[in-house]
Amino acid sequence: MGKNKMIHRLRKWFLLILLIITLVLMGKQKNGQENFWKIGRKVALEGVLTRMMYQHSVLWGLVQEMETGFFIKEPKLMVESVWQLPKDTSVISTGEDMLQKVIEENTGQKEVQNQTFYLTEQNAFRPVKEKQVFYDFNQYKSVDELVKQFYTVDSTTAVAEDLFQIEKLKAYDCGVDRKTEGAQILIYHTHSQEAFMDSRAGVEEDTIVGAGELLTSYLEEYGFKVYHHKGKYDIEKRDYAYSESLPEITKILKENPDIQVVIDLHRDAVAEDTRLVTTLQGKQVAKVMFFNGLSRTSSQGKISYLENPYLQENLAFSFQMKVACDEYYPGFARSIYLRAYRYNMHLCPKTLLVELGAQTNTVEEIQGALAPLAHVLSMVLE
Repeated sequence: MGKNKMIHRLRKWFLLILLIITLVLMGKQKNGQENFWKIGRKVALEGVLTRMMYQHSVLWGLVQEMETGFFIKEPKLMVESVWQLPKDTSVISTGEDMLQKVIEENTGQKEVQNQTFYLTEQNAFRPVKEKQVFYDFNQYKSVDELVKQFYTVDSTTAVAEDLFQIEKLKAYDCGVDRKTEGAQILIYHTHSQEAFMDSRAGVEEDTIVGAGELLTSYLEEYGFKVYHHKGKYDIEKRDYAYSESLPEITKILKENPDIQVVIDLHRDAVAEDTRLVTTLQGKQVAKVMFFNGLSRTSSQGKISYLENPYLQENLAFSFQMKVACDEYYPGFARSIYLRAYRYNMHLCPKTLLVELGAQTNTVEEIQGALAPLAHVLSMVLE
């Protein structure tokens, strides 16, 4: 250690002598003009001293890091010097180009940190930027082919061909005005008591309502304003939950005219040996399913007392969500389910009924599905 201290001390004295020589050489003649030879020596020494000072600073910074036992993951260049420079001197510097690069590098890293996405923690979900699947929609001019590829039709309902034209489904603009003062998206739960395989009793976080809260936070990270309604309409009689929720949801939409998207978030019910999971980025997550009520039965046709003026828009919204899921996260979305009744989807053109996994999924799988779902929503609603 004694030898190292002596070398360190000698190096500092040597650099100090070089500094003094450089400052002396900077002196100007009485007439204000620098001597040609002085300029040459000044430039040469400035270059040598600049490099030594800069290297010393970097080494000193690394020594400090080692002494404290703290290593940064992405080391940054340090340009601070351990010496105090005389005022009004510009001889010792890192050079304008070098300094600018360091500033740009550090500024860029700060910008990335400031824009750190809610989901970009280590080993967490990363939004997919490029399509993984490309559809040729010319294959689906036939309603039969379209339904076969994208839908599951319940035995209680009938498909009207005029509603399932590929051009109509693709052409609808799902864009949302983000410049509103109030919320643009409403999330609620007709069946608020739905839970999962390992949900803790009495813990809202582990229920479909907890999933809605997490989805809300993700959508807010994308810049949307979200109203999450936690009303409970299925505590006493689940069968009447839609009629129970209708007055309150109607009131919310009336009091919040900026809402342009309504999402009724559910959990499906399946056989106990059925597992609705897929693997995304190395993790098992629950599959999602979009659901549409057609207000018509296979036996009686159109149900007059369940009028839905936004049926075509509802269908276009779920279709675009399903396609986007397939394109960016293949296997994530199940076929869109079509059933006979209305399910309160007549309140808003852009209404989405989502079945998020089922009772056989774990809470972790459910929560894992919300990040890609939010990403797809952000793309479609753009």
